[in-house]
Amino acid sequence: MDYLISGFGNVLNVSTLLWVFIGVTLGYVLGAIPGLGKATGVAVSIPLTFYLPPISAIAMLIGIAKGSAAGSAVSAILLNTPGEPSSAPTALDGYPLARQGKAQKALKMGLFASVCGDFISTLILISLAAPLASYALLIGPVELCAILLFSLTFIGGLSGTSLVKGVIAGAFGVFLATVGIEIETFVPRLTFGLLELDEGISLIPMAIGMLALAEMIVQASNMRALDQEAAALRDGGHPDDQRVTRDEWLRCLPVIGRGSLIGSVVGILPGLGASVGSFMSYSATVRLSKNPGSYGTGRIEGVAAAESADNAVVPASLIPLFALGIPGSVIAAILISALIMHGLTPGPLMFKQQPQLVGDLYASLLCASVILLVVGYTGQKLFAQVVRVPLRRVVPVVIFLCCVGAYMETSSLFSIYLMLFFTVLGYVMRKLDYSFITFLIGFVIGPNLELTFRQSIQLLDGKVSRLTEHPIAVVFALMTLATVAVIGWAQRPKPAAEPLPTSR
Repeated sequence: MDYLISGFGNVLNVSTLLWVFIGVTLGYVLGAIPGLGKATGVAVSIPLTFYLPPISAIAMLIGIAKGSAAGSAVSAILLNTPGEPSSAPTALDGYPLARQGKAQKALKMGLFASVCGDFISTLILISLAAPLASYALLIGPVELCAILLFSLTFIGGLSGTSLVKGVIAGAFGVFLATVGIEIETFVPRLTFGLLELDEGISLIPMAIGMLALAEMIVQASNMRALDQEAAALRDGGHPDDQRVTRDEWLRCLPVIGRGSLIGSVVGILPGLGASVGSFMSYSATVRLSKNPGSYGTGRIEGVAAAESADNAVVPASLIPLFALGIPGSVIAAILISALIMHGLTPGPLMFKQQPQLVGDLYASLLCASVILLVVGYTGQKLFAQVVRVPLRRVVPVVIFLCCVGAYMETSSLFSIYLMLFFTVLGYVMRKLDYSFITFLIGFVIGPNLELTFRQSIQLLDGKVSRLTEHPIAVVFALMTLATVAVIGWAQRPKPAAEPLPTSR
């Protein structure tokens, strides 16, 4: 608590708050544009923070993540096209409200629910990360290797429609993480004589290519439909159509509280993601409603349920990252490179080695929640106009920013070539329904997985029977097998129904 209080003293200054404000505003705009989002925004912006102080840089990136999570509701409500997949439940009731002339009402409730879910989840992060990290210090290489394997399998099984495809994507990410100089023998691996690959593949151009450019290619194919939806928007004339009434607040407060808790629990579990949280919250609200059939026709509670859970997932997904050093989501995986670049290595030791920087980080998270409310409310109508910008004008700007972001990290054209390679790979993975999220997380945890696996072989002396000396590792190994069995059974091909006999 002392470090958190002093963290507010370090964050509450004009310079840091300005960068948080810029990050939240930029994130809100990126979230409002279909196809862009927090992962894309953070990946593109990491190189732009090279020359900022550590706390200002990290606070700006966190502001982008929080702002875009809230901003993705704008396109979901106005265009029926979610800025991110996690905002899809928002569109179920938000878009009918917009068609009824109540777009401003839906946007305001979406913002309020987003801020509440984000703030509650941030408090949970502050409360749980350090206690979990104290237990994580007792975990050795054998246990950590088992945990990493479980996380990769769990994420691979839940990030897509096929366990096999998810595991293949994660394994391919781990494979590409081995590119570069081998850590023990210093022998180049898979570098093909290119000196630029001796230090391995950089995460930033990879993430920019797979997330931003590949998504722009997909969105460009849907350009005309998005432009037609934006041109058809109209606002209602009644004052209540522009604001959230007292009665609506009373109905939505329990929904927001429930959605925040659901999103926080989902965020803590690696691999589930914001989409699972928002759909679970929306489904729970429908099931508990006295009139479930009215959902999907313009219920304000549906917007509140989806958005509170969606935004609660973002801070909660940082709990496994801070406590164990394991990224539980794609945004956490991308933030790893930014945190390391600015001197904060995620994992349990950071609470002992750099407690003040952790306190500053927590303070910036709380400040970003408040700034999100201010920015979103004051700029509501302005941000709503972002969706009216023709996509044909957005795509060239995004491509330019992607190229700049990839180039700035190494000041080399090789990074741009690398970005283009992973753009093609990301596009192919989308078309073939392979999880690029699992791929990125596999790439991020690959070095740790290889290192702990090597250490585990030495500690166990190559004997599987000695695993009994590490009960935590045995538990996670059994959980991995159980995950494969349960998800594999749930995703098994259903037998085709027999045709009904026809009468002659």
